[in-house]
Amino acid sequence: RVVGGTDAQPGAWPWIVSIQKPWKTATAHTCGGSLISSQWVLTAAHCFFNIRNVTKWRVVLGATQLSRPGPEAQVRRIRRLLPHEHFDSNTDKNDIALLELDQPVQCNDYIQLACVADPTVRVSELTACYVSGWGSTSARNAIASDVLQEAQVHLIDLQVCNSTWWYRGAIHSHNVCAGYPQGGIDTCQGDSGGPLVCKDNYAEYFWLVGVTSWGEGCARPFQPGVYTSTQHFYNWILVQAG
Repeated sequence: RVVGGTDAQPGAWPWIVSIQKPWKTATAHTCGGSLISSQWVLTAAHCFFNIRNVTKWRVVLGATQLSRPGPEAQVRRIRRLLPHEHFDSNTDKNDIALLELDQPVQCNDYIQLACVADPTVRVSELTACYVSGWGSTSARNAIASDVLQEAQVHLIDLQVCNSTWWYRGAIHSHNVCAGYPQGGIDTCQGDSGGPLVCKDNYAEYFWLVGVTSWGEGCARPFQPGVYTSTQHFYNWILVQAG
């Protein structure tokens, strides 16, 4: 779960999905993702490292509490997994993937499409940003949260994020850093692949600006969450899911 977050209200983040392994115990939740069209989910490539067959995996949409998804929720299987062809598991470079669902999803109050930030969006100027997920509540606790968690975070300049006391050059130009210098609020294990969204400065909608990728521990000072920039991969997404 998101460290330092709070329970999300049903329908608050209607594009988030839970990607679930069929043979895992408890909730089976493995990673998050974002619905970007009726049949495509955007997520992280590292969620599927060394995984060949995903046809039995489940994608749960429209849920807030995983143990009680409710009548609004829909479940799909994965027809195709498209990880980025240059994903590097050692450096988490190009950590982005698309999932094609076996059937289109019907949108409702609890299931909506995310708006992927296109090249015209001035992402660095967006100030109200949020993460959400069913991941761990702390770095020491690897159990998924049953209720979706949310937290507000701040975008952190990449040069700062890559500096000596922070990530020391491990951040790529296609990353986004978000969190707080002092730590305390962050994404954690199980949040991978899920959305980093920022509210538009002039309108009542959110831009999907990042895919949760990695971080040193969770919520540590000077070690904020690292996200894959959706804007950087906008054309790749269009080509693959077009």
